[in-house]
Amino acid sequence: MLYSLMRPALFTLAPETAHRLAIFGLQLMPETAPPAFGGPLATRVAGLDFANPVGLAAGFDKDGEAPDAAMGQGFGFAEIGSITPLPQSGNPRPRLFRLEEDRAVINRMGFNNRGAEAALARLLHRDRGRNAGVLGINIGANKDSADRVADYALMARLMAPHADYLAINISSPNTPGLRELQGEGALDALLDAILQGRSEAKTAGVPPVFLKVAPDLTPGEVDSIARSALDKQLGALIVANTTIDRPALTSKHAHEAGGLSGAPLKAKALDCLRTFRMATGSGIPLIGVGGIATAEDAWSRIRAGASLVQLYSAMIYEGPGIARTIAAGLTELMRRDGFASIAEAVGSE
Repeated sequence: MLYSLMRPALFTLAPETAHRLAIFGLQLMPETAPPAFGGPLATRVAGLDFANPVGLAAGFDKDGEAPDAAMGQGFGFAEIGSITPLPQSGNPRPRLFRLEEDRAVINRMGFNNRGAEAALARLLHRDRGRNAGVLGINIGANKDSADRVADYALMARLMAPHADYLAINISSPNTPGLRELQGEGALDALLDAILQGRSEAKTAGVPPVFLKVAPDLTPGEVDSIARSALDKQLGALIVANTTIDRPALTSKHAHEAGGLSGAPLKAKALDCLRTFRMATGSGIPLIGVGGIATAEDAWSRIRAGASLVQLYSAMIYEGPGIARTIAAGLTELMRRDGFASIAEAVGSE
């Protein structure tokens, strides 16, 4: 209710300004414990225990400033980043656009973040007073790097001690040439380097590696990514990132360059999830993301094969309370359809 009252004022601000205020607002909120594990929505994926399957996608908290505050709002897990080795200003502004009529967002941010050193300082502080709650760290390469594979390997080594899982972002459309790393030969070499970097990390545990894929893939590309993910024994595939496609949109910002997210991506992302489910034969967990705004949206992804779901764009329109709303709705949908657990419902369509 509070967010619905604040939203008209926030929407008079430039989207990036409003985004910074949202991060600042979360940091100022009283510390609240994340959802407790053991309820009806609890599930285990890639060796990690999740209190509920609703996660905050990467892109909202690029620098890891408020992951625990986000989980205090009801998210079962939070993914920060993408973080690159060196600070990066990203693409020129304006680079973030609300498509209010379409309940969508277009961004061409370009991996803007303060770099690994600044992130590590915050993560070290978090480690000392850490609450329970699953933290993913999404890693990327610098735009002007001479060796992007080396960047990813370095980030895996640096971030593994602080992550419950590492997420590999090679599917953003806003860094030229990045999506080329999704090709089979390039992907295998990249994953080998990342897994080697993770093995060199000074950490007692070994965080699983999740790979985030684009929704704009051919059937052949889906098959090759699925083969690589299974061969390298990745922890999960995150399906899918923003799209470069432009379905029918009504906003004046419809033709801006960048990745489209939000409601118009829902059908495409669901189809992509089903395709990866068929390609992997349920041999690897899938995380559904793209256009999820309601419990019914989340439930359809779970029934289609997602073990977990993530959202970001819908939070812009509904506020951080959306996590609790979706989690509560999932509990009711489980009961309605006769499932005793999330794991039991995965792929049941």
